[in-house]
Amino acid sequence: MGFDPQTDKYPYPEYTDMHYLETVNYDKDTFGRDYPYIDRSRRFRIKRFFVDLLLDLIVFPAARVRLGLRIKGRDKLKKYRALLENGAITCSNHIHFWDYICVMRAVRPVRPYVLSWAPNLTGKDGNLVRAVGGIPIPESGVQATVSFLKTVTDLLDRKGWVHIYAEGSMWEYYRPIRPFKNGIGHIACATETPVFPMAFSYREPGWIRKHIFGQIALLTLNIGDPILPDPDLCGKDRETDLVRRAHGAVCTLAGIKPDENIYPPLFDHTARIDC
Repeated sequence: MGFDPQTDKYPYPEYTDMHYLETVNYDKDTFGRDYPYIDRSRRFRIKRFFVDLLLDLIVFPAARVRLGLRIKGRDKLKKYRALLENGAITCSNHIHFWDYICVMRAVRPVRPYVLSWAPNLTGKDGNLVRAVGGIPIPESGVQATVSFLKTVTDLLDRKGWVHIYAEGSMWEYYRPIRPFKNGIGHIACATETPVFPMAFSYREPGWIRKHIFGQIALLTLNIGDPILPDPDLCGKDRETDLVRRAHGAVCTLAGIKPDENIYPPLFDHTARIDC
């Protein structure tokens, strides 16, 4: 079963895609049809270069020390290099403020983008989220959504990489794999892009980490084999099939039996199953 962190202090919401963090200075109309979901300006490219340098020199080593980060399965990136050269979607459970840092470290030297909860880009860390590749998911209407999806599909068509948190929100140190939203299936099937499943699992911290530094758990990022859209299916059936297989792969990588009665793969106003 693996290590199950004690998480009683976290106010997990009733529904599995809801956020429990406060939003600050968030106006959903900020991200509309004309918003540049990917900043391609020279100034931004220079900024991202220096952020990448800081990641390599300071942040990645700090993540290894602070989170006890271990990465298993990086050999898969080499094994499937020919497939992944044409771009990829990575997905994982969303369980820590720094877990995207861990994903970036795992896929280095690739520089992925990440689909992000829009308020993350208007809060105090918004510039940093943007600089590490954050693309806000708009909430301001159909036209904004169309513009956002076009940006993401163009990125994948250009052989880029995108990380998607298909659970829809971040729940710190939560062990069950929550249901996935269908967006990952829609994007993967529309662009014929492989989905590379990853999963965070937990290890018990030692006495010093637990009692001196208050560490709840140490993180292991497990990397699986890529999942391709089924060529024999079409439409919603094809998207649903991919979401189910991606969810099952993340469950398995996290050391959880992907039982659909306990861990439903698809989000449909899904309430928590651990209450």
